[in-house]
Parts: sequence; C-alpha cells; structure tokens
Amino acid sequence: MSVRALWIISHEKGENVSVRFSRRFATVEHRAKSLAGSSYIAVPEENTVLQLLLTELGLSDSEKSYVALRDDCLHRQRSPAMELRVDGPGKGTLWPVLAISQGPLILACLPLVDAPAEPRPPLASLLSVSQGLTLLAGLQTFLLGSGGKPDSEGLASRLAMLPAILLQVCPLGSPLDVPILGAPATPTVPIPAGNQKQPVWKTGLHRGRAVVNVALIETVRSMQYGNRSRQDLWDVYGTVTCKVRHPGSSLCHLTASSVDNYDGSAFSGPYKFPFSPPLEPFRLCSYTSQVPVPPILGSYRLKEEENQLHVSVTLKLHESVKNSFEYCEAHLPFFNRDQMGVVDVKVSSGQLDVSKEKNLLIWALGQKFPKSREVTMEGKISFSGPTPGPTDSLCTELTAYIKRGGWAVKGQAALASVLATKGSSFRAGRSPCPPPHHHQSVPPPPFDPDPALSTSG
Repeated sequence: MSVRALWIISHEKGENVSVRFSRRFATVEHRAKSLAGSSYIAVPEENTVLQLLLTELGLSDSEKSYVALRDDCLHRQRSPAMELRVDGPGKGTLWPVLAISQGPLILACLPLVDAPAEPRPPLASLLSVSQGLTLLAGLQTFLLGSGGKPDSEGLASRLAMLPAILLQVCPLGSPLDVPILGAPATPTVPIPAGNQKQPVWKTGLHRGRAVVNVALIETVRSMQYGNRSRQDLWDVYGTVTCKVRHPGSSLCHLTASSVDNYDGSAFSGPYKFPFSPPLEPFRLCSYTSQVPVPPILGSYRLKEEENQLHVSVTLKLHESVKNSFEYCEAHLPFFNRDQMGVVDVKVSSGQLDVSKEKNLLIWALGQKFPKSREVTMEGKISFSGPTPGPTDSLCTELTAYIKRGGWAVKGQAALASVLATKGSSFRAGRSPCPPPHHHQSVPPPPFDPDPALSTSG
C-alpha cells in the first residue's frame, strides 16, 4: 500500500481554513501514472484540493446547503472514500480520497489503487483504503492526543515533527505496518467476549463506552409580501448528521420521535434508522416538513435620502414559538457601495455591532425577544469611505437582504437567510414544527419568489 499525497487541514467550524501540512510522494505518483495510462489524473495544487475537499464535506459555503454534484440522488456517497472532481486542463475524478475529521483538524490522503480505473473496483476489495484510514487515524492520535483538543502550541510543535515522523513510518509514501503513533486508549468498559465480525473499512475497534452525537440543521425559507392580496410562501427542510463511537461492529439503531408538544397529526413517527456507522461524521438523512406559519414575521425597508440610506427593520416572533434561545443574530450586509462612513442606527432590543470594512451590521438579539415579541431597527447610514465595499450581482440599488447569522434552540441548531427586496420580504430561521414527517435524500426544489420582486429595487 502506498500514498500519493497527504494533507492536514485546520479550520474553525468551516472558517479560517488553511493547509497546515501537505506532502506528495513523487515515486508513488510515477507508479500511479504508469498504472493509469491515458486515464491518469494528476494531483492538483493544494489550494484546489482544499476547496474541493471543503465542498465535498459541506464546509465551503454555509449558504449553499445543497450542491448538485455532491447531494444529488444520482451521486452515491461512499464516505469516507470521496470523489474530488477536478476541472481545468487535467480534469477528471480523484478517487478514493480518504478524509477523517476531529475537532479543528481534517486529515486526508489519496492512496494508490493497484487496479484499473474502469470498472471501478469495490471499496471492500481495496486494502489501500483500510490501511490509508489506519494511517490517518494514527496521525490523528499523534496530533490531537487522547483528549482530542490540544493547545495551539502543542499542535504546532507536533506538526513541525511530522516530516521526521513520516520518514520513519511512511518512507517514500509506503507506510510500514501503519503503527499507532500515540499512546493506545485505555478501555473504560469491558470489551465483549467472543469473535466480532469486523468491517473491512474499520481496521480497529473503539475501546470505550458507546457515544452517539446527533446534530440537526433545519432551514425555514420564507417570502413575506406584507400585502393581503399576495400569499406568503415558506418551506422547511433539514439534515441530520451523526457520529458514532461504538465498541465492536454491531448494527446501531437511531430512533427519531417528537420532542415538542405540538399537534402530531401529520407526523407518522417514530422513525427507526438501522445502520453500521463509519468512523467519521456522516449525513444520516435529509427531510422536509410542513409548518402552519413562519417562526418570524418581518419587514425590511430601504430608502435613499440625500446620499444616505434610511434603514427600517421590524421583526416579530410568532406567538407559537417559545421565546427562549441560546443565541439569535441578524446580519445586514450592504453591497455595491463605498465603505460605510457615519452609522446612526438604533435598535429597540439587543446590541448592534458595525463592521465598516465589510459594510455589515450585526444585530445581536440575545436569548429572547421582549414581552411584545417585536424588535425594531431604525436609522441612517452614509457610505463615504475611501474604498469600495463588497459586491453582489443581485443586490443592486435598493435590493438587499438580512442574513440571520445564528439561531440555536436548546440543542437544535438552524441555519437560514433573510432576503428583502422592494423593502418587504423576509427569509428566517427555526420553526415551531413537529419532527420531520417526510424523508428524502436531497433538499426540496429551489425556492422561487416573484421574479419581479427579486430583481427590482
């Protein structure tokens, strides 16, 4: 088994991403070229690999929860062995790119496949996949230790040691028995006796108690016209991601049931998901749901006055939504203008931060709305800075939007945007909906508001 390339990437929830270490092995790449012949795909530059890898892992752009090449039903995920589609002169597909993620690090490698590219061999028949994952797991243990969260200085010193470490454990790109580079974990519970059938892709047992981490990201998209003659539109969709650390290789079951005291007439649950979990976080399912009303009603109005922009925003939390959050923010970006100058804006609740470099207002609404369940923002902004601000092809003249920067409700997180055109439309966050009653492998069709409303100022 040999490795064509190795990458170690650091990130903070998809931000501040950088390649902390990369290594290519020229002798292995020469063998890959000889084996592939005319179908050979060269390993691209590390910046290209970084963008492709982040897109495949869903970390590149939080605004694009659905990417056709990654999320379409025709694309069968084989995580953690991913496909990276390379564009340009040497376009093609790099496969299998192995990646594991824990804490602030993503470790990835491209093993050499000693088999014809077409027809593609099954993963279970490739020893290089299981050995590549074991190599990454060993490096992960070495870099992060048993706690999984090293200090920045400790991580930097271990990254500096990697070139010397790889000379010993992976000379010329060929791992030597793929040893564990860190101290083995001490089991906290007894390991079940007897022979355990081990999956080919899982080369080691988790020695510890079973832990299941489940994360829900739900999006509510809403177009509100503020006009009784026009019907408001909204839809709800979400994804459930899961990471399982389970002793042995037994089949796991996850049950989804209602957690809110809402009318469950449209919810035909609970749902039971049997699966044999991989090593890294994975998407368990996607869903759509129905809600009677949007969780937040609002209006957003802009008016140009003597080289100043008059801003007026009203947000109202619907009475059916519990008025208690971990946090809630609204971001108001302004595009295709000079940098902000004087900002004279007042809010009725929460705090307002101004980022003149980004032409951005950040409205921190706190952990609850006031008793009236309504908050307002009013004021004027001048754009008299020395340099141009950010640009956007949609947001010309008085077309603008509010992006909800964060919304978390007692362990359930949601991401969404708020769109405002012609001063009165709105897209917003978490809804008071029952658990999902309709499951599918991709999010719903694109939301299509009134074209005239979306393009005029």
